[in-house]
Amino acid sequence: MRKTNASKAMAITAIVAAASMALAGCGSASNGSSSGSGKQDTFVAAGMFPETGSMAYIGPSNVAALKQAADDINAAGGVLGKDITTTTADTSDADHADQNTAAAQSVLSKKPSVVVGPPSSSVVKNTYKQVTESGVPMISEGATSTSLSGISDKFFRTIAPDTVQGAVLGQVIAQEGVKNLAIAVFNDEYGTHLRDVVVKTVEAAGVNVVYGEKDTFDPTETNFSSIATAVKASNPDATLVIAFDQTTALVKALKTAGVDTHKLFMSDGNTVDHSADFDAGLLEGTIGTIPGAHPTDDYQAKLKKIDPKVTDFTYANETYDAVVLAALAAQKGGSADGETVAKNLPAVSGKNGGTKCKSYKECLTALKAGKDIQYQGLAGIGAFNDANDPSTAAIGIYKFDADNKPVFDHSQEGSVPKA
Repeated sequence: MRKTNASKAMAITAIVAAASMALAGCGSASNGSSSGSGKQDTFVAAGMFPETGSMAYIGPSNVAALKQAADDINAAGGVLGKDITTTTADTSDADHADQNTAAAQSVLSKKPSVVVGPPSSSVVKNTYKQVTESGVPMISEGATSTSLSGISDKFFRTIAPDTVQGAVLGQVIAQEGVKNLAIAVFNDEYGTHLRDVVVKTVEAAGVNVVYGEKDTFDPTETNFSSIATAVKASNPDATLVIAFDQTTALVKALKTAGVDTHKLFMSDGNTVDHSADFDAGLLEGTIGTIPGAHPTDDYQAKLKKIDPKVTDFTYANETYDAVVLAALAAQKGGSADGETVAKNLPAVSGKNGGTKCKSYKECLTALKAGKDIQYQGLAGIGAFNDANDPSTAAIGIYKFDADNKPVFDHSQEGSVPKA
C-alpha cells in the first residue's frame, strides 16, 4: 500500500472535484427515494476506493472488479429485470479525512443500493456512519480491523478481520522456526490490531517478541535509522514489518543496520510487487500474507481487459463478491433500496443454508425458483455471522522471489470468532 504525501493543494483539488461531481450529479443515477429507503427498482453499486494516497495501488483493480461484477450481473438479466449501474469516488487514505467524507457524499448523491469499500479500516471509521445512517449498507472489501466487527447492522465485509490473518501469520512465523521475533509496526488501527493478534499467537507457540510488542512508529515517519538500529539490537531471528508504503524506506534502513532482509515477514499492507523498490534479491525468501482467495489467471485477465493498467489484484475478489451479494439481496427482497439490501444480505450469503451457487446467474435462477441460496463466490468466504463478518475465510501465503515479487504459495483457511 504505497504512501503518497500529496500536497495540501492536491488534496483540496481532489475534495473540490468530488464535491463538484456530487453537485453536478455526474455518473450513474437510480430511480427511487434517497437515504436508502423506499421502493427502488434500479440497483446502483457505488464504490469508495483509494485512487490516490498510500493505498492507491488497490484502486484500479477494485474499480475494474466493480465493473466486471456489473457486466456479469447484467449479462445474467440484471436485478429485478433491469440493468444495474455503477458509480465510484476516490477516498484517498486516512491522512485525508476530508476527502474520505467527500467521497461518501459523492456516492450517496447517486442514491446507491450499496456502497462497496473502503478497503482501509481507518477510512471506514471516518465514513461508515455517514453511509449507514443514510440507510445504505456498506460492504468493505479490505478493512480488517477487529474493532469493526458488529459496529452497525448495515456494515458488512467480504474480508476476514485481523483475528484470522493475524492468527495465520503468527502460525506461519512459528512454523518457520522463528524463536525471537522483532516487529516494526506503524501506529495505525490496522497495524496495531494486527500486531496484537500476531503477538498473542506467536507467544502461545513459544516465540519471544524481542521488539515491537509496544513500540510503534508514526505513519508519517520517513527516517527509520533509529528504529532499524533498535530492531538490530534486539537480535531477532526474523522481523515482521507491518506498514504500507513506509515499507520501502524502512526495509532499506533495516538492511543498512545489518538486519537480514531475507528473513522478513509481511502482511497484506506490503505484500506487493517491490521489484521497483529494491535491488534484485533483497526480499527473496520473505513471506507475506494476504486475506482472501488468490485471483485466478482468467479473472485477472478479465480485469486487465477492463483496465490494462491494473497490476495489483488485492481485494479484487472481495470487491466482486460484495457487488454480487448485494445484487442478490435486492433480487431476493424485491427492491433495490439500501434497507432491503441490508436486510437480505445475510440470507443470500448462506446464513440460513440453502442451495449452493457459484455465480450470479446460477443464484438468480435458484432465487426465481423460490429457493434459499448460499452464494459461494471468488473470495472463498463463509456466510455472514451475527457481526456481519464472514464466518470463515482463506488467507493466502506468498513468498517473495528474486525479483522482489510475491508469488502465491498456498492458502490456509480459518474460522472467524464471533463478536
